Amino acid sequence: MEKYKIVCVTPAGRRRYMQYLVPQILSSKIVDRYDIWVNTKDPKDLSFLKKLKKINEKVRLIEQPDGKVVGNRSINAFFKQAMDEDTIYIRLDDDIIWIEPEFFDKIVKFRIDNPQYFLISPLVINNALCTFILQTEKKFRYPEYIKATCFDQIGWKDGEFAHQLHLWFISKVKNGSYTELYCGPKQIGLNRFSINSICWYGKTFKEFDGIVLDDEEEYVSVVKPTELGKVSCFYCDAIIAHFAFYTQRDHLDRTNVLEDYSRIVKLIYGTNDEYKKLSSDIQKILIEVENENHISKNNRKRINSRINAFKILIPIVRLKSVDEIKKRIFNNKEKKRII
Repeated sequence: MEKYKIVCVTPAGRRRYMQYLVPQILSSKIVDRYDIWVNTKDPKDLSFLKKLKKINEKVRLIEQPDGKVVGNRSINAFFKQAMDEDTIYIRLDDDIIWIEPEFFDKIVKFRIDNPQYFLISPLVINNALCTFILQTEKKFRYPEYIKATCFDQIGWKDGEFAHQLHLWFISKVKNGSYTELYCGPKQIGLNRFSINSICWYGKTFKEFDGIVLDDEEEYVSVVKPTELGKVSCFYCDAIIAHFAFYTQRDHLDRTNVLEDYSRIVKLIYGTNDEYKKLSSDIQKILIEVENENHISKNNRKRINSRINAFKILIPIVRLKSVDEIKKRIFNNKEKKRII
């Protein structure tokens, strides 16, 4: 069997999520390197990433190849740095917050056993197409149909549904029944899908020089495989959990979902000494970063002068209409549940 290096990549990076993700990646013995695609301008996030590099030799920081950082629109250029012919790459977005302990072994084995697929994605909890698969496979019941589209109004947009989905999955991790969700390979047609996690051969991307145009998700999930005459595949016997799309984040940030996942990650990885050390080191880094002052003296003077100029704060109260109040009461009574 041909030997491959295993390299994880993450477009990064929001430290509030990566504190959960990074120890799960770096504690895996199968991962040879962790390439962090630096795609942020936030000073504290940048400081966090630089400190990560110092605590583990697997970490490599990759700067944006075109020298510009504009959110999702600048991720496409990083693929030029992920096309080594002897390497299998596994992308995990920075808000992946739970990884099945056997994930890396299983996804790599499936990748090697199935070279015909362009991309492989695991079963991602809180990914609209994966939610469609779970509902179609009757792994849960819900009164509305989740469509096979990455922008489904429930599976992608509804924050309350995402909250329920996470709580449902967390309960399965706690009682050890999450393996009941396994449902094998599911080939993907000409459907765009959210690439929260994908696995590819470096040699495949080398064939087109790693050039990914415009919207990276559209390009790698639909355009390029169509051009090459290939299909991709969900491998639903390997599971990870994704926190939120931007459409869901405001709602989920008002819940305890992150804290709940933090507890179950510790429960699952608690006997792994490498994980425990990494987790402890990262918490120390977070404290250091929060105590750092990233505001220049000139900016601090401007901020202080503005604060002093507006010491009296007048609260703004938005009055709700009768229709809004009725709608809220109705929604609370008729809230749909995942079973």
